[in-house]
Amino acid sequence: MPNLTFLEVYEKIISIPTISAIDEQLDVTNRQLIDYLGNLFSELGFSISIQKVPDARNKFNLLAKLGSGTGGLLLAGHSDTVPFDEGRWNSDPFKLQQKDNLLYGLGTCDMKGFFAFILEALKDIPLNKLQKPLYILATADEETSMAGARFFAQQQLIKPDMAIIGEPTELKPIGKHKGHMAQSLSITGKAGHSSDPDKGVNAIEIMHMAIAQLMQLRDQLAKKYRDESFSVPQATMNLGHIHGGDGENRICGHCKLNFDIRCVPNLTDQEAIALIDEALLPVKQAYPGRVDMQLMYPTAPAFSCKNEHDIIGLAEMLTDFKVTNANYATEAPFINQLGCDTLVLGPGSINQAHQPDEFISLDYVDPTVTLLKNMIKHVCLN
Repeated sequence: MPNLTFLEVYEKIISIPTISAIDEQLDVTNRQLIDYLGNLFSELGFSISIQKVPDARNKFNLLAKLGSGTGGLLLAGHSDTVPFDEGRWNSDPFKLQQKDNLLYGLGTCDMKGFFAFILEALKDIPLNKLQKPLYILATADEETSMAGARFFAQQQLIKPDMAIIGEPTELKPIGKHKGHMAQSLSITGKAGHSSDPDKGVNAIEIMHMAIAQLMQLRDQLAKKYRDESFSVPQATMNLGHIHGGDGENRICGHCKLNFDIRCVPNLTDQEAIALIDEALLPVKQAYPGRVDMQLMYPTAPAFSCKNEHDIIGLAEMLTDFKVTNANYATEAPFINQLGCDTLVLGPGSINQAHQPDEFISLDYVDPTVTLLKNMIKHVCLN
């Protein structure tokens, strides 16, 4: 590994497909990348542990550890990417392209390229002199279920003092972010000919009542659950997709609504679900057995940094940026469950995430490598 350049490592990482997708036809294993990273960190003296992630399609987490003792620093990121629209890319997503000081490729920014930054930073660290352990974590399926981070949190294998998740934040520390949950509300009516409405049960009419209840709840959430440090301070609800019926001359027999809620840190997922159930209770009582609500996928909780070891002060000193917040969700709440101070902090802009011709600027190389070296020195060497 010491003979490999930063760009050579980056190129190899991008060349290995690690797409996570709900669609099984698009979803691929991340094992090849996990093995590649494991070999690189092993050559530096790290002990390597690879765990198969349950409830996932042949996906794996990697944990690399160097040093002994308690506490220490965790540098974490996800190994997977979103799918890509081939018709909208101007180059091969799996072939690193350098142009005008930018690196193009799927995962260059979001975010498996972060592991190349870590490996570059380690070249100048006296790894045989660590006073506290240094951990590297590569997770699976962040872009879909976050199954890798959930599983790692459940295992409780380590308890570092601090953790950095290298998502693209323009090297500005993120200390809070909102959560995300998606619900699917299904109404079962009774289909029939529209000429005799009394012989059927119109699912659209029941859904109309349910939506009225949800909109009242949306307004209540906005008033009661707020955090003024966010650019969008309130907990939000979005009614995103609805479908019902099959003809204007038929009583609608089924209607389905998908909606999401983004919780602020003072609203737990369990509380939000209970509030939804309470809001829909009158409709369920009026139409027993016809109203059903299911989570579309596991929830991603809101996140707030513990800051018990003053990681915020350290990050602000090393980056010259004040800690800020984000409206999107990451793996941070699960890493937080390890009991450590956690920040989301990495190179690149979230504006490039999930975009055709995804890129990261080479201007991030020196400041990111310097930041990682200083974090390691402050936490693991001093």
